[in-house]
Amino acid sequence: MLLFLLPLSAFASGGMVDEIPNLSMTWVGILCLIIFVVCYAIIALEDQIHIDKAKPALFMGTIMFILIAFYYAINHFNMDIVHTQSEHVIFEIAEIFFFLYVAMIYIESIIHMGIFDKLKYNLISKGYTYRQLFWITGFMSFFISPLADNLTTALILSTVLYTIEKEKREFIVPSAINIVVASNAGGAWSPFGDITTLMVWTSGKGNFLDFLYLFPSSFLGYFVTAFLLSKVVPNTSPSFSHEEKEPVVLEGADVVIKLGIFTIISAIISHQVLNLPPMWGMMFGLSMLKLYSFNLTKRKGKDHFNVFHAISKIENNTLLFLFGILAAVASLNFLGWLSLLVVVYEPSYLGNTLSNVSVGFISAIIDNVPVMSAILKANPHMDLSQWMLVTLTAGVGGSLISFGSAAGVGVMGKLKDIYTFSSHMRYSWMILVGYFVSIAVWYFQYQVLSIGIWRIKNGWK
Repeated sequence: MLLFLLPLSAFASGGMVDEIPNLSMTWVGILCLIIFVVCYAIIALEDQIHIDKAKPALFMGTIMFILIAFYYAINHFNMDIVHTQSEHVIFEIAEIFFFLYVAMIYIESIIHMGIFDKLKYNLISKGYTYRQLFWITGFMSFFISPLADNLTTALILSTVLYTIEKEKREFIVPSAINIVVASNAGGAWSPFGDITTLMVWTSGKGNFLDFLYLFPSSFLGYFVTAFLLSKVVPNTSPSFSHEEKEPVVLEGADVVIKLGIFTIISAIISHQVLNLPPMWGMMFGLSMLKLYSFNLTKRKGKDHFNVFHAISKIENNTLLFLFGILAAVASLNFLGWLSLLVVVYEPSYLGNTLSNVSVGFISAIIDNVPVMSAILKANPHMDLSQWMLVTLTAGVGGSLISFGSAAGVGVMGKLKDIYTFSSHMRYSWMILVGYFVSIAVWYFQYQVLSIGIWRIKNGWK
């Protein structure tokens, strides 16, 4: 294929260059765009063609950069540019990659300790009605996802949901949607809650406290959707056998939880105080968990708790998917395609607010990670309130379609043939109402009351 396309290099100017050329309309730019679109279609149709989303993502993320390097080589461009850009991309990916890596290890460690089994048992044994369980799992998703990330939260709570009920679709489908919406909305107001918020935070568009001001928008938008969904959930109670044995939480679980909280605080201090990437604090927290694991193994045996067992159970496919997506978007930026996004943000076109509202709909179709990555690469001129708006819409908008977010894709995998694209779309209008409520609250808070940006207006940093 490369040899066939070799003559088409004449469409670009040759010679040595010291600046990054715009290659969007060359054969390599068009070919990479086609690869991106095709691979994304395969990712979107994951359930139909039964291929793991990490495979097409990793393929396009790697092949696109290889094609760019090949193009530079045959046209005698400055290869140092390719080397510098690839290293920059690796650094950006590593910041997010290792952050999520540590977070997943902690979640798997807590699962191994039996904490979530105990939680499931307590929820089922209390005699709650389906509607009460709907609200409990929803609120848990909303308040856990800011710390655990939306994907992990959705996977855990959907497992709880499936334990409670496997047959009654009038309960499990609205509850699954509720968990997805709550996880995404909860993740939107915390730098840890979603990959997109983590990306915005690590890029320096806002500090840790700035994201917390999104809580009213996130919560009220979610609450409206949950209220509408709750009306279709039955108010009867699930069956429960009192002969079921209560799960036992292993010794040391409380220390693992405390170390998890310490790790999150370390990440905050690393970024806000020490000017280090947040993953530095996360990796330090992982080192503490490893030391505690060594101590616990010495006292209780290797089967009691082994951090390497937790590492072996993390979702490596999710991490590889992330790598491929971010690398592919970086390739499009390298080629010059993402510069077109800046034009849309100009006042003569849509402007900042309408463009950022549209991001929610785009992220539902494409996935919020590449959309946010593209916006950060394009880096349109926006103030803090607009960066918070796009953080909100990219996070919450992914709930509009079942595969529009990592949380939705995860729940579709857990509840196969139950939570599907079609079952989700039956209730999508309820999610859309909540989406616009979130935007309305943002407008009133930031544009009318200036809450969340008052420190900027008063000269505070």
